[in-house]
Amino acid sequence: MGTEMVMVDEIPFPPQVNLDNKLLSLMGHGITDVEIHFLQIKYTAIGVYLDPEIVSHLHKWKGKTPVDLAQDDDFFEAIINAPVDKVLRVVVIKEIKGSQYGVQLENSVRDLLAEVDKYEEEEEDALEKVVGFFQSKYFKKSSVITFSFPANTATAKIVFATEGKEDSAIEVENANVAGMIKKWYLGGTRAVSPSTISSLANTLPV
Repeated sequence: MGTEMVMVDEIPFPPQVNLDNKLLSLMGHGITDVEIHFLQIKYTAIGVYLDPEIVSHLHKWKGKTPVDLAQDDDFFEAIINAPVDKVLRVVVIKEIKGSQYGVQLENSVRDLLAEVDKYEEEEEDALEKVVGFFQSKYFKKSSVITFSFPANTATAKIVFATEGKEDSAIEVENANVAGMIKKWYLGGTRAVSPSTISSLANTLPV
């Protein structure tokens, strides 16, 4: 794979990232946005990095068209659950307060957990810690939130990087919360970024 940056809405994404000495490839990208009075407001650009081994877990979908895959939530469930390293790189396009992002994440993750009856006190506490982590942050343009999901653990790590400040990080040790953060971004037809889901469906070589 080349070393040239991949441009996602004028935001550069490296074609590969390193997680625990393993190179992951950019397999999908997109944006989060909202339309208000016919104006498209873009909030973040997203890059999805996966261990190329992911393909060996997706044989069941061989021969399916990208259009079919984009509508197949089981396909994305298989991506989420595949025992391979995953990294989500989220870059800020429109400045917002970290607390606003935290509330969006909290509401979405809580709803996903409640649907499968997994929102207990431990999940509530873990989610509160994640929201608290974002509470004091300011998401300047080009700030980066990196979510790392190593294959050998059910936990996650979140790193926030912004110009002029030291990186800050938090471990998400609750497996249910970590899993639903992953699902918020990768959960097929219900994911936060349809363009990212479409990109994955077009890129993954199944």
